[in-house]
Amino acid sequence: MILTKCAVCATDLGLSLGKKCGRCSTRYCGPECQVQHWQEGGHDQLCKQIKKEGGAEQYNANKKYAEAVAIAATACAEDTKGQTCYICLEAVYARTGEGLVRGCACGDRDGVASGRTGIAHVSCLAEEVKTLLAEALENNLDAKVKNQRFNRWHTCDLCEQRYHGVVSCALSWACWKTYLGRPEQDQIHGMAMHLLGSGLSDAGHHEDALPVMEAELAMKQRLGAPVQHMLAVQNNLANLYAELGRHEEALRVQQGVYSGCCKLRGEEHKETVRAAYNYATSLSRLQRFEEAKALMRKTVPVARRVLGESHDVTLDARFIYAQTLYVDDTATLDDLREAIMTLEDAGRIALRVFGATHPTATEIERSLRLARAALRAREGDGSDHAGGTHNG
Repeated sequence: MILTKCAVCATDLGLSLGKKCGRCSTRYCGPECQVQHWQEGGHDQLCKQIKKEGGAEQYNANKKYAEAVAIAATACAEDTKGQTCYICLEAVYARTGEGLVRGCACGDRDGVASGRTGIAHVSCLAEEVKTLLAEALENNLDAKVKNQRFNRWHTCDLCEQRYHGVVSCALSWACWKTYLGRPEQDQIHGMAMHLLGSGLSDAGHHEDALPVMEAELAMKQRLGAPVQHMLAVQNNLANLYAELGRHEEALRVQQGVYSGCCKLRGEEHKETVRAAYNYATSLSRLQRFEEAKALMRKTVPVARRVLGESHDVTLDARFIYAQTLYVDDTATLDDLREAIMTLEDAGRIALRVFGATHPTATEIERSLRLARAALRAREGDGSDHAGGTHNG
């Protein structure tokens, strides 16, 4: 269950069952709140409807999905004005009246001619991936095909880049409401829960993402999931702790995840590089810059060689390396110049791969402005420290 709070007083119930409505499974902290909800909270009017929609969890997911779709369509309205969905070829989705979205890199990158590419209704995207994955499951296609089709819940099939922000959030709710009824031990159920936590966090709903990720971790522990799956969940949870300002806690978890990835996969695996980036980010947030720089000096060349210059993990690694250079109060002129060169190069690649509105591209551009300002200030006061350059 993802619903972890009492429907009346919002007391955190954790993953324990608590008190549940016998008809629709709405959760309460005790009988007093349940009675109050029935008598004063309108539950007597909603109970049958909630049951009809599949119970409290399904009802909540359906409601959250509709809200997320409306938010995404509103946020994308200016970008999609006058356009039509590339799937159904209509401007408005007939069944729900929803508007269009575009939350990937389509139509926004260097060399992409049409701004229309990738514009769609969330419902059309959801129906398409549901159909494709259902076909793969029904015909018992191999795991690679199933994973590729599931990935369309979070990655655009046209530009092959992940959705982000409010569009990512809407698709994650679409995915969860589709598969939440499957058994806990079912792989698709676990993947849908994982995507919901990530999608909520991606849209900035960190408080809402926390119980989802904690529920996923508890489920994985209960089922005795493989080490690599546990590491992935812990990694996401640590990133969320950092977003919530729990930096010491995030660092402890990220250190364990990085160590675990090194032992399990070796230092030249994509997930190890990703773990190193996250670990360095936590170190930097706690102003442990020398440790972060040392880790990234080792990791960035591996990422560039193994993953390639345009891989999102490589760009993230180069970004955090540059950031540790210019935010450090002891940075030399050489450090600042190297940070600027690194961000300029990574920024050009991010613009080509993701487009100007993608979070990776905008964050690199913001950091580049800060690094240039730091260099101007340092050159203006005439100070410097002895130091060399590093290959970022």
